[in-house]
Amino acid sequence: MNSLEDYFKNIYNDSGEMGYIHSCPELMECIQQVGFLPLLDSGIQGYAAEGMMAEECRFTQFDDGSWEWPLWQWKGSVVREGNCVYGKFFAGKAGFVSREWWPDLYNWRRSKNPVPKEGGIEDTILTILRDNGSMITRELRAACNFTGKNMRSKFDGYVSRLQMGTYIITEDFVYPVDKHGREYGFGWALLTTPEELLGHEACLCNRSPEESYQRMYNHLLQLLPNSTEKQIKKLIG
Repeated sequence: MNSLEDYFKNIYNDSGEMGYIHSCPELMECIQQVGFLPLLDSGIQGYAAEGMMAEECRFTQFDDGSWEWPLWQWKGSVVREGNCVYGKFFAGKAGFVSREWWPDLYNWRRSKNPVPKEGGIEDTILTILRDNGSMITRELRAACNFTGKNMRSKFDGYVSRLQMGTYIITEDFVYPVDKHGREYGFGWALLTTPEELLGHEACLCNRSPEESYQRMYNHLLQLLPNSTEKQIKKLIG
């Protein structure tokens, strides 16, 4: 993979415009090419799906309060069909990892995030999620008895740490439906474990954690030549 800039030099629309994503298939292809792609601001200029969208595909707020955001609407399709994994993998922020690079991220992160202590809160969360296969966030929170005042943010903190550790990923997004049968809102994440969704074999890596780290570091350095060592290390975790 060459740099991100070089990659976009090879993407044109019908009018010859260079460098922006105009469709869900183009987003899926981009994820496969770059391997790691934060959804929103990554702290590195130009390196996020949001910033790669063509002008007509960015967030638009209408006068009546409604909105349109193709990237947000596409992410469910990308997770289901895009041959990638989605979750809060980048310093607690959401993004995509291609199936090709997932075993290396899994390998490295698991080496730095040991299996949660038996009987602890994170172990309880994982046990309930594994027993159910998949659950939307609010159902999982209720099942774990995080229902009191200010408990939502505490629970979300535990789930975010488990996602950073590659113990939890997003399988899909579930949307409420209005009386006309139309989906609305920003949706709820349907959470599961990588082993449940991908299978255990798809998470295995024949490299040491240190070799996985170096492989990811070299890849991101080539992809983002203007980034700093600190920025790349933050992405890898």
